[in-house]
Amino acid sequence: MAGFELQDMFALLTAIAVVASILAVAMPFLEKDRLGDRMKEVASERERIRKRERAILNQGGKNGGRVSLRQEPKELIISIVDRFKMRDAFTDKESRAKLKQAGFRLEKHLMTYTFARIVGPIVGLAVSLFYVFVVIKPDYPAMVNLFFCVLFAYACYYAPLLYLQNQRSKRQGSIIRAWPDALDLLLICVESGMTAETGFQKVAAEIGSASVELAEELTILTAELSYLQDRRMAYENISERTGIEGVRGVMTSLIQAERYGTPLGDAIRTMAEENRAARLTAAEKKAAALPPKLTVPMILFFLPAIFVIVLGPIAVQYFSSH
Repeated sequence: MAGFELQDMFALLTAIAVVASILAVAMPFLEKDRLGDRMKEVASERERIRKRERAILNQGGKNGGRVSLRQEPKELIISIVDRFKMRDAFTDKESRAKLKQAGFRLEKHLMTYTFARIVGPIVGLAVSLFYVFVVIKPDYPAMVNLFFCVLFAYACYYAPLLYLQNQRSKRQGSIIRAWPDALDLLLICVESGMTAETGFQKVAAEIGSASVELAEELTILTAELSYLQDRRMAYENISERTGIEGVRGVMTSLIQAERYGTPLGDAIRTMAEENRAARLTAAEKKAAALPPKLTVPMILFFLPAIFVIVLGPIAVQYFSSH
């Protein structure tokens, strides 16, 4: 019976390895091209900005000069969030900034995030209670089973936050990798006689193959530079949306260059060199941290295989002779 169970385990592991290999080979071919969809979304947002600014100009600054262009979330989500009075409980200034930095800028994204953090623990607790006490019924004390259910509900409470942090890190990593190249392209555009708006628009069209996220942010920046009354606000907005020090430094330099009349090319050239050096330094840090990270996988996976290969024939000869 033990041999049969061992064979089943080996067969299961082999099947998992085969499926994982097939998925690893097929995933690049099955992945959809997100560039077109993201650029359409950016174009629609640019159109909303245009309509907002035209409405402000037509109204002559009435009602504080503000026209909402945010998409309204679903009525069910709004009613639940307002009923529990949790609109501001999970959406402080830091959470709103993280949502923007993860690419979720609309009001519906904010309400969905709040809804997930409210309803997630309740649904997780209900599902875990049903699964533990009705489906599997383990031979543990009731308090232990209840503890596991509460632990699962606690994990559901933090799941949206972990997802948000993951999306934010991926988005920022994509922007950081392509940002020095974008500055080089912008420098070429500015030195060829283009304005800042035209340069950012050209860079957004060219950098999309390297980073869709950066192309999206630069397109929004171009729209805001064209339609916002204060250009400084557009530069500050992209700094807030990305949350990257390199982008913030470049935008600060551009604000100062436009304020004091210094050449944009000199400021962009200096910031491009600094960002490229920062990217190289980050790559060197990752390379230096690689050997310690490989120690545990080598001990767990490589050394046992080496011992089996080296000592296996000796053990076979020893047991066959006895």
